[in-house]
Amino acid sequence: MTIGIGINGFGRIGRIVLRCAIEDGNVQVVSVNDPFIPLDYMAYMLKYDSTHGRFKGTVETKDGKLIVNGKAITVHNEKEPSAIPWAKDGALYVVESTGVFTTIDKASAHLKGGAKKVIISAPSADAPMFVCGVNLESYKNEYNIISNASCTTNCLAPLVKVVDDNFGIVEGLMTTVHATTATQKTVDGPSHKDWRAGRGAGANIIPATTGAAKAVGKVLPHLNGKLTGMSLRVPNPDVSVVDLTARLEKGASYDEIKAAIKKAAEGPLKGILGYTEDEVVSTDFLGDSRSSIFDAKAGISLNPNFVKLVSWYDNEYGYSCRVVDLLKIHSFCHAKLPIPPGQTHVSNKVSMTTDKVSMTTIKVSMTTDKVSMTTNKVSMTTDKVSMTTIKASMATDKPQCLTLSIPCPLLFSTPATS
Repeated sequence: MTIGIGINGFGRIGRIVLRCAIEDGNVQVVSVNDPFIPLDYMAYMLKYDSTHGRFKGTVETKDGKLIVNGKAITVHNEKEPSAIPWAKDGALYVVESTGVFTTIDKASAHLKGGAKKVIISAPSADAPMFVCGVNLESYKNEYNIISNASCTTNCLAPLVKVVDDNFGIVEGLMTTVHATTATQKTVDGPSHKDWRAGRGAGANIIPATTGAAKAVGKVLPHLNGKLTGMSLRVPNPDVSVVDLTARLEKGASYDEIKAAIKKAAEGPLKGILGYTEDEVVSTDFLGDSRSSIFDAKAGISLNPNFVKLVSWYDNEYGYSCRVVDLLKIHSFCHAKLPIPPGQTHVSNKVSMTTDKVSMTTIKVSMTTDKVSMTTNKVSMTTDKVSMTTIKASMATDKPQCLTLSIPCPLLFSTPATS
């Protein structure tokens, strides 16, 4: 079953989420809203991208709709989220990517238009924040508004989790050397709240604040208050790198730390956390779908309890892939369906090419109702589900899809219809 998705805000993240959704195949964008971009310009901006290249498909406009790979996407130009007819368009699950409606109260306006669930593609002051591979076990189906945190938190948190699980983190400081973003100025201009932010992005390395490290404390509460950080904005269009300096509770050699990260990258965090010993630079990670790629040769250790770790991330593409992953969890849990390939808990064998997914069906045995399907086994009591994780193999040159584990409240009753 393909899930209908809406996107509010067709900027950098909105457009790349659309690209990622098309590549994923389990979700379909059926509606886009942006009050400042007319239809023909939407088509142009999707088709051509200075950073990620030309869209590998067809983009057209017809009868007031955006036609992508032959599929129609309804376009709106509403300023108020409550005025967007999401339900009419079949978009029950919405990505809020304007950067404006980032609180539960503001993002809830989408529910008035018929949306059932909303994912904020930015940190939120009050919405539950989730980082794939880190805290999905705390997801609850009752959450209608959730946040995908920031791209930097998505890079930092998986790395921190592995190090903390294995060695314990006493405290740490992070610096992200961050690519230019759309909010920066091409040449010097006024920026009254942050004078340095007004300096030309293409000519400067600009120190800036970031809440990414502190946000790790929201997804890993026991580390709250133990991490903080800053940002250095650099003249680079995409791909950033996190530099984490941490004091460890349990002493370990740098080789032991590398081994622990590699084990996680090849095991439970595969597709989210990567590991490399190659002599890499930033452009080598352009278009990488993983959240965080640990650079084993870039880090150093002062002593067994004090270490510097370096991890790369495509702050646009990798982050947008996680938005799509959260969409699948959000939507499939709401519809009481098995989570599709890449997310979790039903033991499916998935064979994927670049844009096709073939998956086996599920065997379910229940105490209250008996359901029998083929291939995978799920044992359930009345309100408990026990499942195994998904194994995915991809016939492509891109990193394999992620494997997660969350206690999604799947009931395997008749799928909810809308």
